[in-house]
Amino acid sequence: MGDQFKVDTDQLGRFIDTLKQSLTDLDEARKALSHVRADQIGTPRLDEACDTFQQKWKYGSEQLSEMIGAISEGVKSNKLSYEEFEKNLAAALTKMANTIDSSGGGQG
Repeated sequence: MGDQFKVDTDQLGRFIDTLKQSLTDLDEARKALSHVRADQIGTPRLDEACDTFQQKWKYGSEQLSEMIGAISEGVKSNKLSYEEFEKNLAAALTKMANTIDSSGGGQG
């Protein structure tokens, strides 16, 4: 059963880095678009559509940033938990092995 469930904490770390980079990229895109003003585009109808898009883009990208941040924190927490579990399991197995060796339990 143990062969069916494996956690690669290095991969989780890379995923966290990817999520952080996506937040940076999203923030940069939002900042780049914030410099474009509707009155620079052209017709009044196009200007209004651009303003509407800017408002929706800002709101949506902020919401997306919050969600990505929450996912990133969750993955980070899980990664730390798996690392702690592996550390404690290794320590317990080492202690068991030392106990067996010191009691002569492995010799026949």
